[in-house]
Amino acid sequence: QVQLVESGGGLVQAGGSLRLSCAASGSAFRINAMGWYRQAPGKQRELVATITSIGSTNYADSVKGRFTISRDKARNTVYLQMNNLKPEDTAVYFCNAQSWTSTYWGQGTQVTVSS
Repeated sequence: QVQLVESGGGLVQAGGSLRLSCAASGSAFRINAMGWYRQAPGKQRELVATITSIGSTNYADSVKGRFTISRDKARNTVYLQMNNLKPEDTAVYFCNAQSWTSTYWGQGTQVTVSS
């Protein structure tokens, strides 16, 4: 089993920045890819960014050029640096980890961007 704990959410004004962190524990050695998803009220959960074990990244078009995902494999931690935040980025952000056989989710952290 893998446990994921997110931190770093909060309230920020439009144009501001936040950095999310997600620490994996348990059988973290099983993890291949990690990523961030978000869910706004009344909307489906959507992919924000992912990063593989070799560092390949993928971003949603809506965050390209503003968000950066990175990973510290030694600390089993993934980060999401969010710059130039917009009100439409307001959502609960969930950390995700994938092994060969399972998918794991964190409990989510709220990000609120005021206009």
